[in-house]
Amino acid sequence: MRRLPPLPAVRAFEAAARNGTFTAAAAELGMTQAAISYQIKILEERVGEPLFFRRGRRAELTAGGARVAARLATAFDEIEMAFDELTGESETVLRIATTASVANNWLARNIGSFQAAHPDIEIELEVGSAVIDLAEARIDVAIRTGRGDWPGLKAEHLATVFFTPMCSPALVAGRPLPLDAREARNMQRISPQDRWWPIWFRSAGVDDMGDSRRGGIRMDSQASEGQAAMAGHGLALMTPMLWSSELASGRLVRPFTHVAEEGTAYWLAYAENRRHARKVARFRDWVVPAFRATADSL
Repeated sequence: MRRLPPLPAVRAFEAAARNGTFTAAAAELGMTQAAISYQIKILEERVGEPLFFRRGRRAELTAGGARVAARLATAFDEIEMAFDELTGESETVLRIATTASVANNWLARNIGSFQAAHPDIEIELEVGSAVIDLAEARIDVAIRTGRGDWPGLKAEHLATVFFTPMCSPALVAGRPLPLDAREARNMQRISPQDRWWPIWFRSAGVDDMGDSRRGGIRMDSQASEGQAAMAGHGLALMTPMLWSSELASGRLVRPFTHVAEEGTAYWLAYAENRRHARKVARFRDWVVPAFRATADSL
């Protein structure tokens, strides 16, 4: 018979050692901070020495605690890999689901730095507007828009979704910029049925009494709308951070200063039971700061 310490106590210790605080460990495991402290106390009584120094909110490992934590990290990785292999999972393939706009305008342009840092990971990208059941579809992570309240998923905020009209410079040639927001009422709009238009006009303090919502080109993604805008077919309401290259090169311009939002954001989402997978952690550690850096640069 194996002389193992209580596994709930081991799990609590590993989470606290990895996160550096009992509070973070409690949040990760869905326990209270008091419960984490109790489980660790069980281990400390078993080994007869403290495993942590308590320093305010931080929990620093003692020398003995650090030795145990290092061995446990390896053991937990081995356990995780064993079950991944059993279920057909692979740490060498990362499956990402996102929209065409994010895939074409941000991910494709930036993923090279992730691959350079992790050449052992192959990327499989699934593009579409449907909200995928990440567990059923065997998707590792998704970059999606919403409010981050998807049941069973861990969601990490990447950037708030802002939007403003953009167009080809030819469409506003000879007109002094920026234009007054009221001038957008009678300019040709791409996807005039887009729910963002009334939000943008209302937040700009403009009554949308123009007639440009009749006719026009109707499209189902920013990726298509951006191409139509660059071709000179009208104003498209788009997210500046996804079009930073086109704005910088002058292929697109922002003729109005007003920017609006509707309370949604871009999120990195993944199933709760995948949060410890190494490939998910690696992608999370890369995409969160990279995405935020793009948003903050505008």
